[in-house]
Amino acid sequence: MKNNLNNASFVADSFENKEKYIPEPLTGDQLKRIYPNSTKANRDKYLPWINRFAVTYDVDTYERLCAFLAQIGHESGQLRYVEEIASGAAYDTGKKAISLGNTPEADGDGQKYKGRGLIQVTGRKNYDLFNQWVTGVPIGLDFIEEPELLKEPEYAVLSAFWYWDSNNLNRYATLKEEDFKKLTKAINGGYNGYADRVNIWNRAKEVLR
Repeated sequence: MKNNLNNASFVADSFENKEKYIPEPLTGDQLKRIYPNSTKANRDKYLPWINRFAVTYDVDTYERLCAFLAQIGHESGQLRYVEEIASGAAYDTGKKAISLGNTPEADGDGQKYKGRGLIQVTGRKNYDLFNQWVTGVPIGLDFIEEPELLKEPEYAVLSAFWYWDSNNLNRYATLKEEDFKKLTKAINGGYNGYADRVNIWNRAKEVLR
């Protein structure tokens, strides 16, 4: 895994690190400026759910929203991807499969529970945790039985907030560089794509201030 820390360039922290609540919902124009490579179709699909769940799960301060948008922006290629490009076969057998809650046999669990959502939910164990956490979904929906539901806009966004909420990531959502590094590691397991995450974070701080 490539460490891109040395390529990151932080905007000088001239913003005071204070709990400033976002008074209005994020707009399409703001999202376009933060994700300049995104399409209008994708922004229109995901923006309503980002706004809705940001309030529900307390990602509604300047610091938190900037950090959240930076991380999901990188993970999804600026809203382009909600499903892992790889087949998932790497998670189908062996120790990696077991660590993700997949069966160690070659039975297709790796492919079935490949990464999906704006923060890639990967492995049967994580799909099951999301399935247990989520409430208010229509009766009969089961993310274990129908894992591809995580590609739908509502659940692609909700799964990102599940990961954020379940791992208490608001604790790292400050304007401090060291906290952003911790946040990246909590999501990625390392610092893959770090410079891109920082670039999106810097844009979000400029657009939303």
